[in-house]
Amino acid sequence: MYILGIETSCDETAASVVKDGQTILSNVVVSQIDIFKEYGGVIPEVAARSHLEAILPVIHEAIRQAEKTDPEFYARNHTEKEKECTLSLTGIDTIAVTHTPGLLGSLLIGTLTARTLAILHHKPLYPVHHLKSHIYANWLESKQPENQSIDFPLLALVVSGGHTQIIRMLAHNQFEIIGTTRDDAVGECFDKVAKILGLPYPGGPSISKAAKNGNPKKYRFPHPKLSSPNRGETKYSSLDFSFSGLKTAVLREVQKAAGKPISFPSHELKNLLSEQQIADFAASFEETATDILIENLQKALTLYPDTKSICLAGGVSANELLRSKSKCSFERVDTEIAKGNFQGRDNLPFEKLPLAIPVFFPSKSLSGDNAAMVAAAAYYEIQSGVQPTDPYHVSLSPRSPITAS
Repeated sequence: MYILGIETSCDETAASVVKDGQTILSNVVVSQIDIFKEYGGVIPEVAARSHLEAILPVIHEAIRQAEKTDPEFYARNHTEKEKECTLSLTGIDTIAVTHTPGLLGSLLIGTLTARTLAILHHKPLYPVHHLKSHIYANWLESKQPENQSIDFPLLALVVSGGHTQIIRMLAHNQFEIIGTTRDDAVGECFDKVAKILGLPYPGGPSISKAAKNGNPKKYRFPHPKLSSPNRGETKYSSLDFSFSGLKTAVLREVQKAAGKPISFPSHELKNLLSEQQIADFAASFEETATDILIENLQKALTLYPDTKSICLAGGVSANELLRSKSKCSFERVDTEIAKGNFQGRDNLPFEKLPLAIPVFFPSKSLSGDNAAMVAAAAYYEIQSGVQPTDPYHVSLSPRSPITAS
């Protein structure tokens, strides 16, 4: 099965052709990062206009690359009747597109394009949830532990600029949100802290780069302790995240280091810090943010001991520190045990740890927004018996929780 995926939820215009939900034949991404570096963040109206300019050339290129990669697809896509077509979708079995959540204008460009192509070429259409796509990136080119496969039940930690959630999956296309952020997403927190420190957008990569020269123990930042008075204490509420307090704590510590009151403009603080101070703040913040994520995953494993796999997903899953901490926290690492410095869940001695759980994460090129993950998610919807959507009636939503289709 050949699926054309289309992704325009934020500031990447992407199209991909994926075979049988796993083999990537093409994955074309046009990023707008260079545009928004000057502004320190995404401007929705500019993003939508950029999608409008790029969407058709990106789809053309995705089809062209897939034809070069797979002779079978080329043969299917070029009948005698359509040899002269500039864009043939004869070889495509299904079209998939992100329809929620995201920037409304950006989503509109992608879904309108997908709907039009589905109608013109008589193809089934599958609107896909963006977070579902991030999770299914793990089935494409995951960095799998040796001789391991992704088994259910699993826990997925979805971390990006707009989302921070722990999602439990009992099977394909079955999702339960068991933890979510109550304010800022972790990726948003990275961006805001980077701005305080005068580091370029996007914040995740720039903080990680600066942190390489910093001391992660130089500054101590708080870990949130959340309660849920409105809905009662439940195992669900104990897994929620909060990052607004961490962002504020970094700001206050930077103001203290600079010797300025809280009324001092935050965008001028960077001029009062040395390179080493910036590196130390970056390292200390990154250490704290990743520890908070790992701690909640550890809690989730205590509440759901039947978990067989852990998947990281979303743009922040590309963070090297998060990846290494995840593997050291949830997988038994023989070399570390031999050294006598292995620390696992709750710093328990190794012999008292529960059985190790394999950790999976996408390759870095698939951690951020791309269309291959959209096609993969649609494939597993099809395998789960989900029916296509009428292209004349596709709903959009800037915000909506992940659910089974």
